[in-house]
Amino acid sequence: MLARFVNSLPFGLSQRITKYYFQALVWNQRTTHSSPEFFEYQNMNVKILPALKDNYMYLIVDKATKEAAIVDPVEPKTVLKAVQDECVNLTTVLTTHHHWDHAGGNEDLVKMIPNLKVYGGEDRIGALTDKVQHNTKLQVGNLNVQCLFTPCHTSGHICYLVTAPEEDSDPVVFTGDTLFLGGCGRFFEGTAEEMHKALIDILGNLPDNTKVFCGHEYTLQNLKFASHVEPDNEHVKNKISWSQKKRQSGMPTVPSTIIEEKLYNPFMRVTEPSVMKYVNKTDPIETMKAIRLEKDNFKG
Repeated sequence: MLARFVNSLPFGLSQRITKYYFQALVWNQRTTHSSPEFFEYQNMNVKILPALKDNYMYLIVDKATKEAAIVDPVEPKTVLKAVQDECVNLTTVLTTHHHWDHAGGNEDLVKMIPNLKVYGGEDRIGALTDKVQHNTKLQVGNLNVQCLFTPCHTSGHICYLVTAPEEDSDPVVFTGDTLFLGGCGRFFEGTAEEMHKALIDILGNLPDNTKVFCGHEYTLQNLKFASHVEPDNEHVKNKISWSQKKRQSGMPTVPSTIIEEKLYNPFMRVTEPSVMKYVNKTDPIETMKAIRLEKDNFKG
């Protein structure tokens, strides 16, 4: 209800209210929601940096050159410490969307680290230096970054696909608030048709082994709803059990993979008869619309 009310306000006022709200969360929070976690792949490293109440920032490092990018640096001091600890050269900010809990640290970070390139898909993003669109390509060291335009949660939302020059390297995608583990973002500024295109046509067509790093730790809430939609789905049951163990130990549940999401995420399963039957629909886009509305009001 609060999010819906704030989103209905004029942009400048809503941004100020959202900023103060999340600053209060940071002030009152004495411990992080998860422990940082480090993933080493063939050509890149990804360090998960928990932030705020349930956000994730991501430090991406090209192993060959030690050049780095940060995704959604809402807590600049945490980012700066990670950069120093890893002894890397931070050159790039990849902003998924304009909401303060993702873009709100940009302006302070560029003051701490001069000459940063700040990428994003809309002018509402703080400290933006380079506006991108679908299939814009850029480099972080030897790593290739492809921008994927996925509007719906916000009208300028961008996901970032990161790959290395080698064909057999591990693809990684940073999905912000478009695709979560087991769920998707609210349709604040878009439609079911746009989210269907984002999840099914764009993200759903990435290689099955693509690692999915999303913007929030919403996994258990999402999977609880997934279990409600498909109570007989064994993949959902297994992922809930796995996720509970991770959370009990204070660890993030990310990343998942694209193929995993297709097995247990109802928003990526809108063509499945069991999901369509749940909302009594026969069209995938109408199914997407119906299950999002159901999820918005789901109490569990």
